[in-house]
Amino acid sequence: MRSAGSPLDAALTRSAASSTPVMLSWLNCIDLLHHGGYVGIIMTAIVPVLLTLIGGAVLKRTLLRSGAFWSGLEQLTYYVLGPALFITSIGNADLGTIDVGPLLLTTTAPIIAATGVLVAARPTLRSSGPALGSMVQGAIRINTYIGLVVINALHGELGIATFAIACAISVPVVNLLCVSTLTIYGAHDEARPRPKLLREIAKNPLILSCLVGLALSITNFELPTAITSTLDLAASSALLCGTLIAGASISFTWRKRDLIEVTVPTLIKLAALPLAAASLAIALGADQLTLHTIVVLTAVPTAPSATILSAKLGGDTRLMATIIGVQTLLSTLSMPLMLDVASRLA
Repeated sequence: MRSAGSPLDAALTRSAASSTPVMLSWLNCIDLLHHGGYVGIIMTAIVPVLLTLIGGAVLKRTLLRSGAFWSGLEQLTYYVLGPALFITSIGNADLGTIDVGPLLLTTTAPIIAATGVLVAARPTLRSSGPALGSMVQGAIRINTYIGLVVINALHGELGIATFAIACAISVPVVNLLCVSTLTIYGAHDEARPRPKLLREIAKNPLILSCLVGLALSITNFELPTAITSTLDLAASSALLCGTLIAGASISFTWRKRDLIEVTVPTLIKLAALPLAAASLAIALGADQLTLHTIVVLTAVPTAPSATILSAKLGGDTRLMATIIGVQTLLSTLSMPLMLDVASRLA
């Protein structure tokens, strides 16, 4: 299953052929970066992510300190820009080239297993119920937008479409596990209403936009040019805004027990989960696009929105914010390593 040429050469070829804008795509064209898979992946996909994360963190602490601004930007990205990206990417994709079979198992089984391991290890870890809920989120939730930036740099529009379908498969499972764990182990407050799981999944804009994109692709229905252009315009901002938000959310408040309660979910999320998923994908004969999608999906840090769910369902929000910050920074090194290891194993 090895492709001809270096992984970087293949990534650059795919990126150049894509009509979807690549964040800071000028980095993809620098000839000096043709030095092999690991370095190539870092420079092609990770450096733009890292620079944008830093930009978000700096903006949050200098020019744009208002929490209302970042909350509004997050809502805009979640409900408008992100769905526009998914609709255009899936709607324009040739779904016949996407190997959905391996995605079904590899994006769900490792996530379920990781949750089971954490719950079973709770007595050994001596973690409180709220801390366990945040640790589970830290181990399995997905920062969709960082993943989209990376897969876009590697595989272009088809990569985004494949990643979106993988998210549509895994997100309901992740939501079910996170909500269930927090409902059982979180600090309960009867005065605070809990979201109804099935309703939340049914209203999830990521899943709905995937369904719309699938319908457009399967039926070959062509939207009016004005609508298509509007969607393309919105989609072009999704990756930048999503990554800036992730950078702005980076926060650290350390305490003694955090050495265990941050390290364990971080090791699971950034190393154990992608390695397990990659091994399973290789055993199932996944092609390179599918393998990269699975590794990126499982290797991205947990989503900033995890703090919101922790607050709603009695998780440890301080611990959650620390896990997000640590994972977001470390993932800029661990993701290319996981991609390189997976490519070598294949």
